[in-house]
Amino acid sequence: MDLSPWKSQLRKGAAELAVLATLERKESYGVELLERIQSIGGLALSDGSIYPLLNRLQKDGKIRGRWVEDPDATHPRKYYALTAEGRELLAEMIAEWARFEAGMREVLGEKVSDVNA
Repeated sequence: MDLSPWKSQLRKGAAELAVLATLERKESYGVELLERIQSIGGLALSDGSIYPLLNRLQKDGKIRGRWVEDPDATHPRKYYALTAEGRELLAEMIAEWARFEAGMREVLGEKVSDVNA
């Protein structure tokens, strides 16, 4: 059975949480943020998905962007950081993720333990 569509939906659902959690640690520009998230197993995001997400989060006031001249780059880079609203959203999402994970562990029971062994 091809799990690709299901895995894609899992990633899509977790993308916003991953972006916010990553930006909580450090202000980042788009490619740096994308590479940091991609380096973590199972969280494959693309240029085509991260930039629309960053634009939406900025429009919604959850992150702010600022252009920075970078002497090591050929053009200015847009750095993103969480706003106070973004931090609140992240806290709510983490709490919801914990409830979701606990529920799924209960539903799956021993199956999760078997995979991790």
